[in-house]
Amino acid sequence: MAAAVKNFIPLFDRVLVSRAVAATKTKGGIMLPESSQKKMNEAVVVACGPGAVDSDGDVIPVSVAVGDKVLLPEYGGTKLTLDDEDFLLIRDSEILGKFVKVTQSRRHYDEEQ
Repeated sequence: MAAAVKNFIPLFDRVLVSRAVAATKTKGGIMLPESSQKKMNEAVVVACGPGAVDSDGDVIPVSVAVGDKVLLPEYGGTKLTLDDEDFLLIRDSEILGKFVKVTQSRRHYDEEQ
């Protein structure tokens, strides 16, 4: 991770993410040209703001943390380049979902219902 990213703190409910890199080779070993590679909607959270402020002045924390793997919309956010690395600055409310690892306790909880 670039040193500039460590010095960058998003404001309010904004989240800085790094998009996943698209596959350049198929499972069979065929190299894909750049024109056929699609934009990935998966990203890893690099930095988070403190959260949004509601009408009463209370801070609503963001729903993700640094290191979380998230699903992004196809369009949206602000493209940002820090130390020759591309990032995306997006609002917490625009994040579509978060990927979680299934643990034994989570699997047990899902089976009970």
